[in-house]
Amino acid sequence: MHEQEVVRDGRLLLIKLGPLGPVSNNAYIVADSETNDALLVDAPEGSEALAPAAKGLTVRGAIITHRHRDHWAGIDALLKDFSVPVLCHDADREPHESYVKGTLADGDDVEFGSLRLRVVHTPGHTPGSICLQVGEHLLSGDTLFPGGPGRTNSNQDLQQEIQSIVSSLYTLPPEVQVYPGHGGNTTIAKSKAEYDVFAAKPIDPDLSGDVLWLRT
Repeated sequence: MHEQEVVRDGRLLLIKLGPLGPVSNNAYIVADSETNDALLVDAPEGSEALAPAAKGLTVRGAIITHRHRDHWAGIDALLKDFSVPVLCHDADREPHESYVKGTLADGDDVEFGSLRLRVVHTPGHTPGSICLQVGEHLLSGDTLFPGGPGRTNSNQDLQQEIQSIVSSLYTLPPEVQVYPGHGGNTTIAKSKAEYDVFAAKPIDPDLSGDVLWLRT
């Protein structure tokens, strides 16, 4: 049974739905509450839940944060309910090329009503992983979670992901709320404080996989 978290911040309406699918994904709706223009973020299995949550909104597009199947598994259901363009980073358009109608790059803005999502390219978990910022809210995909970074397959990927997080996410204001692709939320301030503990320790040169800042 999925839950629905609703956040209102000025004109911004942010709806988090999850857990969805076999690996407990989150999906998101962001909307301008005055114009009702909206965007969807990620399409996990169970994306049928987005349609009733988006009732009354005019959905303009869907953004997928990265190429892993669990974030695309519900794309057919999503497109059945919403006839909208699907966007992702160019480096992650495979193996879902047939669905992709446009690509996003670091620094791009995607407008919905008078608001906009700023694209932050954060390679590491995958080459085309992106996070999406609107005001003091960050949809972090599988790049950053409470307690640590997203899973990686090699130390090289982990080092790239850490560089993405430190240079592109930890430079955001500390009060920014972080909403990941799975599980609960965190803040930039809390995550950065955890990372500082990690960074003060000697790190195994073969470290990768599921890493927790405070337990490594």
